[in-house]
Amino acid sequence: MDDEYGHGHSVAAWTGVAILLVASVFISAGVFFGWMWANWVGIAGVLIGVGAWVALNRAGYGQKLHVQED
Repeated sequence: MDDEYGHGHSVAAWTGVAILLVASVFISAGVFFGWMWANWVGIAGVLIGVGAWVALNRAGYGQKLHVQED
Protein backbone atom coordinates (compact mmCIF):
# COMPACT_ATOMS: atom_id res chain seq x y z
CA MET A 1 0.00 0.00 0.00
CA ASP A 2 1.45 3.34 -1.06
CA ASP A 3 1.31 6.33 1.21
CA GLU A 4 -0.56 9.28 -0.20
CA TYR A 5 1.58 12.13 -1.40
CA GLY A 6 1.70 15.27 0.73
CA HIS A 7 1.17 13.76 4.17
CA GLY A 8 4.55 14.75 5.61
CA HIS A 9 6.27 11.38 5.54
CA SER A 10 9.76 12.84 5.79
CA VAL A 11 12.49 13.45 8.32
CA ALA A 12 12.16 17.21 7.77
CA ALA A 13 8.43 17.21 8.49
CA TRP A 14 8.61 14.99 11.58
CA THR A 15 11.53 16.95 13.05
CA GLY A 16 9.77 20.26 12.52
CA VAL A 17 6.51 19.01 14.01
CA ALA A 18 8.24 17.50 17.06
CA ILE A 19 10.10 20.73 17.84
CA LEU A 20 6.97 22.84 17.26
CA LEU A 21 4.93 20.62 19.59
CA VAL A 22 7.46 21.07 22.39
CA ALA A 23 7.50 24.82 21.71
CA SER A 24 3.71 24.95 21.95
CA VAL A 25 3.85 23.26 25.35
CA PHE A 26 6.24 25.95 26.60
CA ILE A 27 4.07 28.75 25.21
CA SER A 28 0.93 27.21 26.71
CA ALA A 29 2.58 26.84 30.11
CA GLY A 30 3.86 30.39 29.90
CA VAL A 31 0.39 31.75 29.20
CA PHE A 32 -1.32 29.56 31.80
CA PHE A 33 1.14 30.12 34.66
CA GLY A 34 2.26 33.61 33.66
CA TRP A 35 5.87 32.57 33.15
CA MET A 36 7.40 35.05 30.72
CA TRP A 37 10.55 32.94 30.40
CA ALA A 38 8.49 30.00 29.11
CA ASN A 39 6.90 32.22 26.48
CA TRP A 40 10.33 33.27 25.22
CA VAL A 41 11.59 29.68 25.23
CA GLY A 42 8.51 28.69 23.23
CA ILE A 43 9.00 31.50 20.73
CA ALA A 44 12.64 30.49 20.30
CA GLY A 45 11.46 26.90 19.83
CA VAL A 46 9.08 27.98 17.07
CA LEU A 47 11.91 29.72 15.24
CA ILE A 48 14.20 26.71 15.70
CA GLY A 49 11.49 24.27 14.57
CA VAL A 50 10.68 26.19 11.41
CA GLY A 51 14.38 26.70 10.72
CA ALA A 52 15.11 23.00 11.18
CA TRP A 53 12.25 22.04 8.87
CA VAL A 54 13.42 24.42 6.13
CA ALA A 55 17.08 23.44 6.51
CA LEU A 56 16.37 19.70 6.44
CA ASN A 57 14.03 20.14 3.50
CA ARG A 58 16.72 22.00 1.55
CA ALA A 59 19.30 19.39 2.55
CA GLY A 60 17.24 16.71 0.83
CA TYR A 61 15.42 15.18 3.80
CA GLY A 62 12.03 16.55 2.74
CA GLN A 63 9.34 14.83 0.75
CA LYS A 64 10.41 13.91 -2.76
CA LEU A 65 8.75 15.54 -5.76
CA HIS A 66 5.61 13.71 -6.76
CA VAL A 67 5.19 12.67 -10.39
CA GLN A 68 1.57 12.16 -11.42
CA GLU A 69 1.06 8.84 -13.17
CA ASP A 70 -1.97 8.50 -15.44
